[in-house]
Order: sequence, then C-alpha cells, then structure tokens
Amino acid sequence: MSLSLDLQSTRFGTIPAGCSRAARTMARMAGPAVVASIAYMDPGNFATNIQAGAGYGYQLLWVVLAANLVAMLFQGLSARLGLVTGRNLAELCRDELPPALVYPMWVIGELAAMATDLAEFLGGALGLSLLLGLPLMAGMVATAALTAAALTLERRSFRRLELLIGGFVGVIALCYVVELFLAPVDWPAALRGATRPVLPDHEALVLAVGIIGATVMPHAIFLHSGLTQNRLPVAGPVQRRKLVGYVTREVVVALSVAGFVNLAMVAMAAASFHQTQPGIAEIDEAYRMLTPLLGGAAALLFLTSLIASGLSSSIVGTIAGQMIMQGFVGFRIPVWLRRTVTALPAFAVVALGIDITRALVLSQVVLSLALPVPMITLVLFSRRRDLMGEFALRRPTTALAVAATVAIVGLNVLLAFQAFN
Repeated sequence: MSLSLDLQSTRFGTIPAGCSRAARTMARMAGPAVVASIAYMDPGNFATNIQAGAGYGYQLLWVVLAANLVAMLFQGLSARLGLVTGRNLAELCRDELPPALVYPMWVIGELAAMATDLAEFLGGALGLSLLLGLPLMAGMVATAALTAAALTLERRSFRRLELLIGGFVGVIALCYVVELFLAPVDWPAALRGATRPVLPDHEALVLAVGIIGATVMPHAIFLHSGLTQNRLPVAGPVQRRKLVGYVTREVVVALSVAGFVNLAMVAMAAASFHQTQPGIAEIDEAYRMLTPLLGGAAALLFLTSLIASGLSSSIVGTIAGQMIMQGFVGFRIPVWLRRTVTALPAFAVVALGIDITRALVLSQVVLSLALPVPMITLVLFSRRRDLMGEFALRRPTTALAVAATVAIVGLNVLLAFQAFN
C-alpha cells in the first residue's frame, strides 16, 4: 500500500468489532479525500478569497462554487484510478509512458510539490508569528518543528496521521462556522453571488482566473490516487463497485466541506472589508483589521484556521512529494531530507527579504505550468478500458473532463502570463 511516507505500510489501525461489515468498510476507506481536501484550504486560498470578498463583496462566490465542482470531478477521477488499477498516477506514468517523458514529468511533479510547500510553509509560519508575536523566521522554525513532529505519527500507523489531518480540517471548518456568526453576512446577497455569474470588470476577471486556475492542485491529483490504491483487498467486481461508490461519496463530502470553507472565507471578507477596506489583499493586514471590525475572537479564529491550514498542508505536501518520487522513479529519500529540501525555498524567501506575496504569486505560476501533466494524464488513463475496465470514463464524462481540463489549463496559462507582466 502506498499510504505511509515509506509508501509500503498498510497499517490503518483497527475498527471496532461491533460495527457492521458495511460500516467497517466505510471506516477503512474513509480518509483519502479528507487528506486531499487540504489542498483546497491551503494558505494560498486565504489570500485569494480575502481579495475576492474585500474587493467585490459576494459577487465572485459563484466562481468559488464552480471551482469546487471542478475539484470534485478530478479528485473523484484520481481516487477511482488508484482504487481500480491498484497503482497511483505517478506509477502509471512510469509503467505506461516512454522513459523520455517520465523523467521530465517527475521533475515537473517535484517542482510542483516544492512550489506548493512554499506557500503552505509561509502561511503556517505567518500565522504562528502573528499569533505569538514572533519574528517571521522564528515562525518558520516553529512550523518546521511542528510539521516534523506530526510526520512521526506515520511510523506506527498512517491512520493516526489521517486523523490528525482530519482534525485540522475540522478546526478550519469550525472556525469559519463561528466566523459566519460573528460577521454581519448579507445572506440574500450571498445567495445571489453564488448563483448569478457576473464579472464586474477586468480586475474581477483576473481574480476569477486566479481562483479557478489555482483550484486543481497537481500534488493533490497525484496523492489521491495513491491514497486509495490497494487500501482494501478487493474480492471481485461487485465489491469493487461498492468501494468505488464509497470513495466517490467521500470525495463529495470532503470537497463540500472544503467548498464551504472557501465560500465562508469570501463571505466573511465581504461582510468585514468590502464597505470599509476594499483594497485589503494581504493576510496579515486582514488579521489586523479584524480586531477593530469584528473583535478579538474573530481575529483569533482567523489565525487559528490559518495555522491549521499551513501545518496540515505542509504535512500533506511532504507525503505527496514522497509519493511522486517513488511512483515516477522507484526510490525514496528520508523524510527529514525531503522536509529540509522543500523548506529551503521558504527559508530563502524570508532570509533574503523577498516580498512574501510576490513569492506566493510566483509559486502559483510554477503550479500553473505543472498542472497540465497530472490533469491530462489522469483523463487519458481514466478513459482507457484496458486499465479501468467497466469504470472507464464514458463519453459524456470524458467530454466534461476534457472541457474542464482545457479550461483550467487555459486559465492557468493566462494567470502565468498576467503574473509575469
């Protein structure tokens, strides 16, 4: 099983004996979508959602909703690919594609994992530094130490790490449930914003491109297929169909929670900043403005969710990087070494005094350039009947996936072009 950091362990813990067989199966299958959903609640989403809500109120909620539906599609495809084939996406690339393509794809996957980790690491460090009044470099060290400590949980059972990440997801969601009660949300306006597609001006278009373009994360697509491959032994086609149903439902539930968090971020920013501070674009600036506007509790909840997002995203990024390496080239490196290598760019940004926001933008450019690799290969493999059997994509779903791929890749190219300009 390719779930632990050494990608060999199958230790998921025990399920209470009193549970029915269906409940026990669901309990053992639960987890992959929750882990993958962290990619859609990472610190990069915080900045984008704050800008959307502060600048345009509730008008761009429909973009967030559409982006989440696309995420459900591709994470569902990735989960099904791993479950049906018993191989993750990186392994399928290595086995099915020419070596001349495999090694460049591996390098692109590694760069995507490092770019993702840059944003997540900086987000967690920023949250800790603001909460504890520490210099940003001290927040970086604390984030690295906490992430390393969390990764040790997988030595006994990957299930413990899954539960920890699930706890982080719960903390983030709970924080935003409370934030919605604290912020004076205009619910009718929010409903209109979520259901009426509108782009008021060119800047709104740019922001919409950023929201959609950063939705499907390369490392999350690679990771999800590895989290479902060989998770449970499959006795036959009937059981496989049931397991596919389980993972599909989990994707819908987990990504619905992630979608709620993103919608709540935009709504909170709209209610708090749109009328008074529409130009807010920085995470630390938003935090400082929340105290006089909504009180210290709202600001504390905001930081708590940011820290939970940064730490959990950094953990998941490390797991994804290890899976990408082993899948493409068949070897792994010690976790501490991978953690060190992926953290170095973030430390360099802080040590050299590089603008954090600019660094985050550039990391998204790298992700946008890496995104076509997992998206295109996922669609190609998912429609192959020799690999997927009865679970191969049918024409309507294939057309939808291809259209979404073309749209997302096109938007990411546009985002990269705009970032460079």
